[in-house]
Amino acid sequence: MKVTDIFENTTKKEVFEKSIEYWNSGKTKEWLDLKIDLIIGKREGYYFWDMEGKQLMDVHINGGTYSLGHRNPEVIQALVEATESVDIGNHHFPSPLKAKLAETVVKASPEGMKHVIYGSSGGEVIDLALKCARAATGRMKVVSIENCYHGHTGLAVAAGAERYSKLFHAERPEFVKVPFNDLEKMEEALKEGDAACVIMETIPATYGFPLPNEGYLPAVKKLCEKYGSLYIADEVQTGLMRSGKMWCIETYGVNPDIIVTSKGFSGGIYPISAVILNEKSSYWMTQDGSAHMATFGGSELGCACALKVFEILQRETTKKNIEFVAAYLRTGLNEIMKDNPDTFTGIRQNGTIMGLEFAGTEGAIPVMQHLYQNGVWGIYSQLDPHVLQFKPGVLCTKEYCDELLGKMAYGIKEAKEDILKQA
Repeated sequence: MKVTDIFENTTKKEVFEKSIEYWNSGKTKEWLDLKIDLIIGKREGYYFWDMEGKQLMDVHINGGTYSLGHRNPEVIQALVEATESVDIGNHHFPSPLKAKLAETVVKASPEGMKHVIYGSSGGEVIDLALKCARAATGRMKVVSIENCYHGHTGLAVAAGAERYSKLFHAERPEFVKVPFNDLEKMEEALKEGDAACVIMETIPATYGFPLPNEGYLPAVKKLCEKYGSLYIADEVQTGLMRSGKMWCIETYGVNPDIIVTSKGFSGGIYPISAVILNEKSSYWMTQDGSAHMATFGGSELGCACALKVFEILQRETTKKNIEFVAAYLRTGLNEIMKDNPDTFTGIRQNGTIMGLEFAGTEGAIPVMQHLYQNGVWGIYSQLDPHVLQFKPGVLCTKEYCDELLGKMAYGIKEAKEDILKQA
């Protein structure tokens, strides 16, 4: 059966029923309870359509996966061309595509980065980054941020918020969490000299994009150097030019020991992720290069897509457009905020990475609901639901931004009563 046949011969009601019976009943019901009856059908650029034809502007872009838009034609063409000569390849051996992508990524990364190891998902490469830090330091302890999120695999979920670890009994005593922007607590966690690493999203996405205080991230890096711990920058949601730099950590003047990337790494077309390592953190490869393996890690098809993504991201036209989108939308959002001073209370921003603050403890939930009814898809931050994650794509046009701002203004105004009711 063709994919198009499955979509055309299935109703939304049937999809919901089958999802509750066979897929994830809890997640399906959760969204329905929030009045988000979304099942995505057609998708193109920064729009997608509900199965019944409702058009939505996508400013969640699946956590940054679709920074270049849904089904970016250049990336799809790269995949199609690759299928004419390669498949996923063999994870044991080098390949021209794996080598070329690794070279491209290292050259686009901060000074000191030397090696790239591939995975197929974000959680997988977070696990690998933590393993690398432990191998390099001989230490077990991992320091992360309270209310952080790094994925759902074994080590990644242990490093994240209790929301994701407790249910599965994934808490581990060697994982220590400290408040964001608290240097004193960070030093307390590191001063015994027993921490393998600090792992941080440069701007914690699922926590609502709180911005690091001036000097905070460089100071954390200095503490890591002082106490012999490695610094891991989780750039899964903030990397790939979303800040105007390839890696958001560069905007804060920090050279990490390890960078992790996924989501938009191949434009949402083929699963691939990567850990970017400096010399110290890649020490294990000199001992046993086969100590870590991933059958689908570095798939040659994924490499072809990622190479095209990096080509697009490094174009001068793309860089200029990111500056335009960030500034133009901020100006428009400032005007909307002035018109709604009692409900729209703040904007957190670094480039196209934005968190919109609303009144009350859960103000972003009614905003999300009203925006959805008005044709915009943004999502509330699960670990701080007064913040709406707002992530416009890096290739947005002025026309798109104008349409988006118009719908944002209407939806936010429409949500006022519901925001104040729960504030």
